[in-house]
Amino acid sequence: MSVSHGEDAARPPPDKEIQDIADYVHNYKIESDLAFETARLCLIDTIGCGLEGLRFPECRSILGPVVPGTVVPNGTKVPGTNYQLDPIRGAFNIGTIIRWLDFNDCWLAAEWGHPSDNLGAILAVADHLARQGHPLTVKDILEGMIKAHEIQGCLALENSFNRVGLDHVLLVKVASAAVVSKMLGLSRDQTVDVVSQAFVDGQSLRTYRHAPNTGPRKSWAAGDACSRAVNIAYLVKQGQVGLPSVLSAKTWGFYDVLFKGKAFQFQRPYGSYVMENVLFKISFPAEFHAQTAVEASVTVHEKLKAIGKSSDDIQSVRIRTQEAAMRIINKKGPLHNFADRDHDINYMSAYAMIYGNLHSESYTDEAAKDPRIDALRAKITCVEDQQFSAEYHHPDKRSIGNALLVTLNDGTVLDEVVVEYPVGHKRRREEGTPLLLKKFVRHIGYHFDEAHQKKILDTVNDAQSLSQLPVDKFTDLFVKP
Repeated sequence: MSVSHGEDAARPPPDKEIQDIADYVHNYKIESDLAFETARLCLIDTIGCGLEGLRFPECRSILGPVVPGTVVPNGTKVPGTNYQLDPIRGAFNIGTIIRWLDFNDCWLAAEWGHPSDNLGAILAVADHLARQGHPLTVKDILEGMIKAHEIQGCLALENSFNRVGLDHVLLVKVASAAVVSKMLGLSRDQTVDVVSQAFVDGQSLRTYRHAPNTGPRKSWAAGDACSRAVNIAYLVKQGQVGLPSVLSAKTWGFYDVLFKGKAFQFQRPYGSYVMENVLFKISFPAEFHAQTAVEASVTVHEKLKAIGKSSDDIQSVRIRTQEAAMRIINKKGPLHNFADRDHDINYMSAYAMIYGNLHSESYTDEAAKDPRIDALRAKITCVEDQQFSAEYHHPDKRSIGNALLVTLNDGTVLDEVVVEYPVGHKRRREEGTPLLLKKFVRHIGYHFDEAHQKKILDTVNDAQSLSQLPVDKFTDLFVKP
């Protein structure tokens, strides 16, 4: 016979990592003017990306209420549509349109991701609360964005979730849940509960979105993460409790199950670093590791044109790139859909060398029919440059370098084209900001007449007035006429 004393049922104190997030959300005061100004640009760009996503029927087909025709009193309004939804479904809708074209901001580290995905949850809850009479302004949105960016980005700096089979939208769920909980009036301890629930819920989010031979599914994953975050926050508000040792629990905890017992590593405390250094996708709707490769490819196109040549005259192309690009977006063989193509550095580079540009329609089935694209893809070889890989992770550089070396059929070798920092990088912010605003103008132009476009631009370009604008009045600017 054996004797067992049973499992200890005492609740341990919450994991420090989760307490740190809750303390940051509730107690840290954002005082960085640079962070707020960058957040304003990010808000403008993210809304614009959502409006651009709406131009594609595949995106529109999954939006709206679960039950067609449902209108929620004081509900969340979805930009570019006439939907008025509960905040959970609203978060799904807004998060989905934002991320559909993969054209919103980016953060690259041990884990990559798109921190502006969090706006799906933040705007949905803020708009709903504002329509109930809560005095929320756009400044509250900007503060929420800064903090969500910081949580997602700092978790990503030293910890690779994709290497253990988790998609980066897990971090969207965690960051959004934390920020939304405070917006809903939850206490610091309730935010601890919310964040713990976000992590345990995340363990089911193993994904084959980037797995070999499956192809990435289109990006409603961010909308799903946003809606789950809002749902968790409301559940805790209604009395559900958290799981204090969700990360550290033996056998069943996040670390043991997914990280082989290794705890998260942190490069820096939470502040405003991530928003200040976030990357904007400005020139091209391309997966970010390929932004500089596409810019270099456009330069190659112009060089060929100047000497009376074209892509047909190319014998081979070598792309020096970072390790992350080699692992994430270096694909061979047939590409089956839009999402396959915008995650292949070879496709994006080939298209840009042929046409001298790259835009949202470049990934459609119709565009991909051009036989020159796959013919040139087959001539491209990617190799890792260790210096590019090292400077990709350097906290003061955070470069995303690519270099193209083109050899022509007659043996001519063109000068290598090297681009280390994309236009959307902090180091090129002065150059990039006017281009970012042009991108926004282009995106709203498909949806609103000139008079309404002017009203929108007058509002968003006045930083002080925008900051003080009630959230519901801001959202109303983008509602479908």
